[in-house]
Amino acid sequence: MDPYEDGKRKYLSPLDKPQAEPSITVEALVEIPTVTVEQGYVANEPLIPIHSLLEHLSELRKQIIKGLTVFILFFIIVFSTINIWFPFVTRGHSLIILGPLEVVKFYMTISTTLAFGLSMPFLVHFLWSFVKPGLKEEESRFLGLYSPIMLVLFLLGIAFGYFVVNPLSYSFLVSIGATNFDVMVSASEYMHFLIMTTVPLGLLFELPIVALFLSAIGVLTAESMKKIRGWSYIAMGVGSAIITPPDFISQLLVLIPMIILYEISIYLVKRIERKQIESTA
Repeated sequence: MDPYEDGKRKYLSPLDKPQAEPSITVEALVEIPTVTVEQGYVANEPLIPIHSLLEHLSELRKQIIKGLTVFILFFIIVFSTINIWFPFVTRGHSLIILGPLEVVKFYMTISTTLAFGLSMPFLVHFLWSFVKPGLKEEESRFLGLYSPIMLVLFLLGIAFGYFVVNPLSYSFLVSIGATNFDVMVSASEYMHFLIMTTVPLGLLFELPIVALFLSAIGVLTAESMKKIRGWSYIAMGVGSAIITPPDFISQLLVLIPMIILYEISIYLVKRIERKQIESTA
């Protein structure tokens, strides 16, 4: 018996069936937009190139090492000659030591402060070398022009605190205490008092440069400084009360130069604005 019934079947084997036409998928019906890659774009590229980041970190590490080297060198020099610097720091005041470790702490504080002050020009130069490539032309020109002035103003502030604010404030406070107490000043307390009456003033004397920089980038104008003059005086009064010893003499000695510097800043900003108007006219 013929299993295929004498050829009546159309297909003798499943292999004889014609291949079915491929079904149309949904994706084929939907047109997939093509994405064009712009010239110069690299796929999967990070927002911050790793190579550039490593170069910046390497440069930063180099400048930090150079700054630390200079600071440590000055620290060793100052610490080894501490007896020469000691009379200028203590001003001949009779100080007491409350423990053997306080001697080391006092000498270390003196050496660290003086070493930082002596290495300041070098540290500013190293910092300038690092940030200069990333600045805009206007910012680079401004900082390059006023960096020496910033250093001079900082030293003037330190000198004003050392020669004016510190002796007057110290004498005033000691005289008040001597009325009812036997005043004995510890070395650590005196050093803290000396730093508090000198270093903050060095930073406050940078106010004109800060105002000029904000004016150069269009954030501050002379007119806006005049409008907020009253609030600025109040803020300076609060600031002088925070950074100085809690006596009226010290606060007044700090507040008066701050007000003068603020008015000088207004004058300088107005003068720059006038020059800019004349140059564009």
